[in-house]
Amino acid sequence: MKKAFNKLYVILRMVRAQQWVKNLFLLIPPFFAGVLFDLNLLPKLFLGIISFSLVASSIYMINDIGDIEEDQLHPKKRTRPLAAGKVKIPVAIVFLIIFIIVGFTIGFLLSKGFFIIILTYFSLNLGYSLGLKKIPILDIFIVASGFLFRTISGGFIAEVIISQWLVIMVFLLALFLALAKRRDDLLVKQASGNVTRKSVKGYNMDFVNFSLAMLSAIIVVSYLMYTIEEEVTQQFHSEHLYFTAIFVIAGIMRYLQITLVEEDSSSPTKVLYTDKFIIFTLLGWLLSFFMIIYLPTL
Repeated sequence: MKKAFNKLYVILRMVRAQQWVKNLFLLIPPFFAGVLFDLNLLPKLFLGIISFSLVASSIYMINDIGDIEEDQLHPKKRTRPLAAGKVKIPVAIVFLIIFIIVGFTIGFLLSKGFFIIILTYFSLNLGYSLGLKKIPILDIFIVASGFLFRTISGGFIAEVIISQWLVIMVFLLALFLALAKRRDDLLVKQASGNVTRKSVKGYNMDFVNFSLAMLSAIIVVSYLMYTIEEEVTQQFHSEHLYFTAIFVIAGIMRYLQITLVEEDSSSPTKVLYTDKFIIFTLLGWLLSFFMIIYLPTL
């Protein structure tokens, strides 16, 4: 039993199951549209998350197969199953083929629009794995676009209109997180002398720190403009949305603290799972919007 559990754990690490939480971005459009708890919609959203998770995992495996040598030089990535030799490449190829077939089949059955989105996501990230990741700036834009694709695909499944403000803020936040990860790559380069990501040659600390400060400011201003936009306040029947900015500002400041002071921004997913302050700000933000959107209808 223990041996079987260990094998399952290794497989889950190989497909990066911990990253599946990112696919909750599919829920953002229906949440803001006030239809998240529609019983007819929930099964479709669940299948959409499964589909996107499988397709995303196939990309992770393709990327890990191509990066085995570089990952073996990285102090953290060298423990990944493929880099550590715990899973053989042929086994990974079998899994990624199965994930691609099942993921795209579910997506095709769900919605034509959703299928086109995940196909575009897969194609762009395949290009990323095959070489585009070596181009500085373009690499973080491709990574950030993944969150945008997730959000837009949720809108297709729920058949709701996605606010342009929502698109802008999701992309900016994802770009901010991707840039923070590049800073971690620079720290690894400084500490060990190993270049674990070719695009890191196009970055330095001054550039990354300035860009992080710029993006965090733009995110906060964009969010505040969103909350006081007349169309938005009319949609939610509230002129007090700007109060929710408290959680956004606190969350961004905490992530900057983790990145610049604690110097540990290698995994936004890990931060989401483990940092109590980030968890509190996220829950506070969700609860405040839940009260504004759903409480009046109960």
